[in-house]
Amino acid sequence: MPAQMPSSTDLALPDGLTTRPLRPSDARAVHRLIAAQELADIGEVVIEEADIVSDWAKPSHDLGSRSIAVLDRDTLVAYAELMGADRADAAVLPSHRGRGIGTWLAHWLQDLGRRVGSSAIGMPVPQGSPGDRLLEGLGFRVRWTSWVLKLPEGATIPERELPPGYVVRAAAPEELRAAHDVLEDAFLEWSERAREPFADFEAATSGRPGFEPWNLRVVLDPRGVVVGVSLVLVSEDGTTGYVDRLAVRRDQRHRGLAQALLVDSFAQARAHGTSTSELSTDSRTGALALYERVGMVVDSVWVNRGIDLAPPAESAS
Repeated sequence: MPAQMPSSTDLALPDGLTTRPLRPSDARAVHRLIAAQELADIGEVVIEEADIVSDWAKPSHDLGSRSIAVLDRDTLVAYAELMGADRADAAVLPSHRGRGIGTWLAHWLQDLGRRVGSSAIGMPVPQGSPGDRLLEGLGFRVRWTSWVLKLPEGATIPERELPPGYVVRAAAPEELRAAHDVLEDAFLEWSERAREPFADFEAATSGRPGFEPWNLRVVLDPRGVVVGVSLVLVSEDGTTGYVDRLAVRRDQRHRGLAQALLVDSFAQARAHGTSTSELSTDSRTGALALYERVGMVVDSVWVNRGIDLAPPAESAS
């Protein structure tokens, strides 16, 4: 009989640490925690507090039953959560590394995944980071690789004219659902997950703290139908424009629409005060070469490490 993987109940946190579910009021503390880990691992902070707030506002996410905070008295020193079927996130304060907290959280996440019926869980970590090495040692395999690309300051993406009759502009409020459909149809061509509920998309766009109508860009065909979408966000310090999502409807590709959307997105971000632009892509999309061809350069490399989950062992009768 194969050996059973240990669960979080078989392990112990260091003395003096306590746990509880996360609360919406913890968003700022979680942001500080993740920021400290990113600064230690990649030398910069990429997480935004608005990312956390908008994720937790998604109706599909039950923060109370899908998350855990690890506290040293009143200080949050680690956390973990599971969103959807398999998207895990976790962080440990660098000053508390080496105490077994990350290992305990990894097993807690696996236990939670089994309880909610997930067949696998995975999480993104900077390639070569302590988190990457920890998960590798715990049997998590690389599911895909992601790259964060930057457009060097002062550089521009070559203009690409739209086909006759096509227009790129800010999405109107009544076009939000059509924009969601274009994005989901495109992303689900290569992403193995359930379709994102529209209410979750609203939380990540119009419901995101700081969202402005110009952030959601669309390409319309000559009939006025949404056939391309870009969600461009501005960092909290106002220096960076980030293309969070970009997609073109399958039957409208190879017409320059994606490049036109990129040009428009970065131009709009610059018009709102940014000096650099970024986006990310991963090995499932095959788009890395496209972004490199238009002058973007890889700034950091992340891997999504995942592990398959066996169902909970049935108790003996």
